[in-house]
Amino acid sequence: MRYYLLAGEASGDMHGANLIKALAARDPEAEFRAWGGDRMEAEGAVLVRHIRELAFMGFWEVLVNLRAIMSLLKQARSDLQRWQPDVLILIDYPGFNLRLAAFAKSVGIRVVWYISPQVWAWKAGRVNELKRVVDELYAILPFEPEFYARYGMKIHYVGHPLLDEIALRPAVPGSRTNAHEEDHIALLPGSRAQEIRRILPIMLDVARALPRENFALAGLKHLGAEHYESYVLPPNVRLHIDKTYDILNSSKAALVTSGTATLESALLGAPQVVVYRGNRLSYLLARKLVKIKYISLVNLILDQALLVELIQDQAKPQNIIKALEPLLLEGPRRREVLDAYVRLREVLGGPGASDRVARGIVQGLQTSQSPQN
Repeated sequence: MRYYLLAGEASGDMHGANLIKALAARDPEAEFRAWGGDRMEAEGAVLVRHIRELAFMGFWEVLVNLRAIMSLLKQARSDLQRWQPDVLILIDYPGFNLRLAAFAKSVGIRVVWYISPQVWAWKAGRVNELKRVVDELYAILPFEPEFYARYGMKIHYVGHPLLDEIALRPAVPGSRTNAHEEDHIALLPGSRAQEIRRILPIMLDVARALPRENFALAGLKHLGAEHYESYVLPPNVRLHIDKTYDILNSSKAALVTSGTATLESALLGAPQVVVYRGNRLSYLLARKLVKIKYISLVNLILDQALLVELIQDQAKPQNIIKALEPLLLEGPRRREVLDAYVRLREVLGGPGASDRVARGIVQGLQTSQSPQN
């Protein structure tokens, strides 16, 4: 079978790589072509475009890059039609992928969406569009099946694929009762250059204000060390490229940009403060359109304000330090967060999401290509 995958950011590349591995185990003759990153390529996918070319986030950023995005979409359509895969597998990245799904459906290509788009946060009406253009939808958050059911759409809940990654790591959430067992505070400023540009300087100011603490900056391979070093790191900040999980495993706390990284930090047992700052126009539009109480996946899944979320103008060094300091001490606040992390893992269940999705995709292809269909 021919599998065409499209992810637009680092987390999608990770989940796509694990899915490719699971698909290859079930389909020895599988061929893979992808828009993704280094990890998908390492698993055998022929890479068409790298995620570093696709990292557009925010209303304003999309608007000013609209010509480039439309050009990429045109290339994706052309490449998809030329290669003629048995299935198109879309991984999150909703704005771009929804348009590509509609095209694929129109030319008779089976469409699977893995890691369902967060239409529950905004544009719930897009569920009707998903129903028209997607053959199978796989969800990874426990509250998503109920949301889609309200719109008459049946989906597959497979659990969170991060648990496949975390299963390989030794840290156990809730085990770090002693903050002094670890020697640094982790800095996770995001996966896109535009995020890092707004958030990393704030995190570095926190480090400068706490000279007795050691900080470990989690850099991403696709951006390179030069990107981070251009910010002039203070002496108590050490850069580590492609070592995010190792950093979290040995950290006593973390400063984390909202997104998948908040869940990674929680599952690896690092108490955290969530920090986010985006383009002001995009933020103001989001406040009007987005219908969620929290921005971090941890708070959303637990449905409680467990983690402090410092957004936009609240994301100032003094506010971050105030929220961070109780997490560095063996006290009630640190214990509260670690205990909640244990509950979070229980809610998410165990590993195996990648294999469950692979099994569903292969079975769906076999059914759709059987003579009676």
